[in-house]
Amino acid sequence: MQQQTLLLLQLANSNSITTAQINILRDVLRYHEHKYYVLSTPEIADFEYDTLYKTLEKLEAAQAELITPDSPTQRVASGLIKDFNTVEHLVPMLSLDNSYNADDLNDWDRRCKEFAKTENITYSVEPKFDGASISLIYENDTLVRAATRGNGVAGDEITINAKQIQSIPLHAAFSKYGLQQVEIRGEVIMTKVNFESYNHYLQAQGLPMVANPRNTASGSLRIKDPNEVKRRKLDAFLYHISYKQATANFTLQTHAQELDMLWQLGFRSPNNEKRVFENIAGVIEYCNQFEATRDDLPYEIDGMVIKVNDLTQQDTMGNTNHHPRWAIAYKFKARQATTTLLAVEYQVGRTGAVTPVAKLAPVAIGGVTVSSISIHNEEYIKEKDLQIGDTVIIERAGDVIPQIVRSVIETRINSTPIEFPTQCPVCNKSLNKDENEAVWRCGNTDCAAQVVGNMIHYVSKDALDIRGLGEQQIIKFFEKGWIKNITDIYNLPYEVIEQEDGFGKKSIEKLKEGIEKSKTQPLHRIIYGLGIRFVGETTAKTLANNVSHLLDLKNYTIDQLQTLEDIGIKVANSVYQFFNTQKNIELIQQLEANGVQLQNTKKESLSIGALAGKTFLFTGTLSQLKRSEAEAMAEAKGGKIVSGVSSKLNYLIVGEDAGSKLDKAKKLNSVTILSETEFLDLIQSK
Repeated sequence: MQQQTLLLLQLANSNSITTAQINILRDVLRYHEHKYYVLSTPEIADFEYDTLYKTLEKLEAAQAELITPDSPTQRVASGLIKDFNTVEHLVPMLSLDNSYNADDLNDWDRRCKEFAKTENITYSVEPKFDGASISLIYENDTLVRAATRGNGVAGDEITINAKQIQSIPLHAAFSKYGLQQVEIRGEVIMTKVNFESYNHYLQAQGLPMVANPRNTASGSLRIKDPNEVKRRKLDAFLYHISYKQATANFTLQTHAQELDMLWQLGFRSPNNEKRVFENIAGVIEYCNQFEATRDDLPYEIDGMVIKVNDLTQQDTMGNTNHHPRWAIAYKFKARQATTTLLAVEYQVGRTGAVTPVAKLAPVAIGGVTVSSISIHNEEYIKEKDLQIGDTVIIERAGDVIPQIVRSVIETRINSTPIEFPTQCPVCNKSLNKDENEAVWRCGNTDCAAQVVGNMIHYVSKDALDIRGLGEQQIIKFFEKGWIKNITDIYNLPYEVIEQEDGFGKKSIEKLKEGIEKSKTQPLHRIIYGLGIRFVGETTAKTLANNVSHLLDLKNYTIDQLQTLEDIGIKVANSVYQFFNTQKNIELIQQLEANGVQLQNTKKESLSIGALAGKTFLFTGTLSQLKRSEAEAMAEAKGGKIVSGVSSKLNYLIVGEDAGSKLDKAKKLNSVTILSETEFLDLIQSK
């Protein structure tokens, strides 16, 4: 390849490359892309690569019929992506079961041998990359589609953006194995170096910096500007192959061979990082070694993935609805760091709850810079014995949520005790606390923080879902004096707003459309959007299903409310107080006067569905559906969603990590326990 490169460079410099040499030129460019982006061992200078690349561009521009879909020039997109279509995966993308210690792995090893019906199992171990899952489809050696994981069954089609990732080949010679169509799975990541470089770029542009490589990689896949995706210099590790047909003499026998094949075809697979062991003891030792050196890697990982190496044994073991039985993720211990507690600030939520937030000397932990951590309430502060000026140890539980582990009291010198306020930090009214709660609250419902919080909640996705009116817009409109309560949302001064930066005619039309649509949202969304304390989405549906009009709830006594499904004394008291407060009744009347539909238009359809009167509860993490989607499917058939396990529950649908609700349901012979797949079968049969 070196001789071909030198020859083409000489011809390019003299403008003598012919169209007959165009395929050789493409192969040379692909070779050097692989050397640079996958192997990190470039053989030519950037200028020389650019010379060859521009020569190819000129040849293709002169004769468009010579352009092929897998040409190196076809990574470049011509404009913005209008929308992301949803596409089904050829094979569902399942999640992985998790383990956190050697005991978990030993137990998994025992289960593997039971499922495989043999004591002879070898394991392949590789890093668990901290990025975003991706699916790639190649047909006739050409990349034809890329998609996000989505819900595991279908994801967003992101082919144009995937082409901006230089370590993903546009052409791979699967045909030499007799493979016409292949689906490859992997993880898109951002290396530590590229993460720092991108943040420097943002800082120079006066833009907010990104928080961590994982979120940046994940968010990049759905950016509508491919040039911005390219600017972020993402990478991709590929580690799984699915195919239907191959030549008779081609067979992959092990997962390790899969990784080797991907590497040979030009993909960046974890071939160099993987190890194969004949027993679980070797696996555990390697996981511990890798965890000890994880900070030395050029990319972030949050664990290791262990797979049964033999593909035939994988097929024998099969999958659950959620994960393959033949693979497991070993999660590393939470990351810890030491820093200083500089101050405590207090935030007021929409229910008046006052939450203390620890302000810390910024510290990097697990790829994220942490400078603020919620410290929950006064009792938490006392329990942890936190003081301003303390040295504290923090960790990211599950590598996600930062928390204070403890204060290093041994080093305490000039620390100051934290004095919890007795007055609201926003409106200066006195705080109060129920004897059964650890939270201090501001009882002033006119407190600006609560008013703004309630409006933000009202327009949120699970409530009225008003597109074009988010948290920042609510805050700005409130500060400008354009909205003082929820009803003002329906009387916005559009002519004035349009004069503000960032609010052109298009955004104003979008805002108007979102507000008009909110007027016809189902009644349970309005009840939830009102922000009644202790009333979540499920309870809001229960209340809506028992009235014809929202104001019917003011006629319910506390005892009558408790007769409704899963409503106890605490919720009943809260609902009763809300609908017996004149200020709230006037708010509801004003909403109706502004055109908000307060009738329960679903009540009749709920009573005549195929599952009318049947109650449903979902627990654990669903792999195919969002919780809200599954609940909507049950309700569409007349079912009712409840919030707890009781003798009144008909169906408990169980996802991953079901927990105590599943245990309780097993003790009740009256409850039918279904998997997510069985639930879908039930819905489709009705």
